[in-house]
Amino acid sequence: MGKADISGKRLIGLYPDGWVKWVTRSSGTVAEVILDSEFQWLSRDSDILIKAYSEEEGEFISLTELQFRPDTRMPVRIRAYAALAEEKYDLRVHPVVVNIFPPTGNTPIPTCYESSIMGLEAKQDYEVINLWEIDAELAFQPELKALLPLATVMKGGANETILRRAAVRIQQEERSEDLQRLLGIFSSYVLGENIVEKILNFATQALLESPWGQDILQQGVEEGRQETRQLIQHLIRCRFGEVPEAVEANLQRLNREQLELFAERLMNVNSLEELMAAFPPVTDNYNRDL
Repeated sequence: MGKADISGKRLIGLYPDGWVKWVTRSSGTVAEVILDSEFQWLSRDSDILIKAYSEEEGEFISLTELQFRPDTRMPVRIRAYAALAEEKYDLRVHPVVVNIFPPTGNTPIPTCYESSIMGLEAKQDYEVINLWEIDAELAFQPELKALLPLATVMKGGANETILRRAAVRIQQEERSEDLQRLLGIFSSYVLGENIVEKILNFATQALLESPWGQDILQQGVEEGRQETRQLIQHLIRCRFGEVPEAVEANLQRLNREQLELFAERLMNVNSLEELMAAFPPVTDNYNRDL
């Protein structure tokens, strides 16, 4: 079980409705609830079950199996997992396997389960989606925002242009921090950690230069000062993953001008130690702009 598999499961959890629309190829399908994917004899972190509904099919279970690379054992796993899900929830199951990266060498990509014994036949069909065959532009459709963090592992996406576009688009989403982190995880596999760091820096700078960011920085009332702090906290989380208590305490004491100065310095720091050193000195009139 790889980091990319687990991250993919988290991603589906953020946007289950958009995800089921994509895997079922039906804009009329809606996600109702994410179901418990653990069974008495079987539990896999790469699976996610979503109770879904469409007018054509009624209620059913959307089963997604995320795989780092194609697995030749997948057919029997899907057969077992789909049967257990159907038995537990008494609903029909639509199974989909999403392969994130291509197989190594000439490893085959199985697309169904079939067996035969003493004249008895068993078969389990399932959908197979290979991300490297899906055009990266699909990730930028508004209704498919769940695919944004996957853009760089899709067809034509392993380049800095797609990275930049995805990073900027993600900043506009409500769950931008989670999406940004997932984008970094997937992108590191195809472009390396140095490029991922560059993405975060670029996204931070783009946010500061955006009209929304500038409007916040220019407000002189307490509401503006508070929102400026929130913006800086967001930028720090994008860069370093957390806002340490010492940093939070220092942010609370800064006035508007000091916050603006600190926001400019934030673009040039590379560690939490440099971040602490970038704080302006305490002044006697730090509350003069309230």
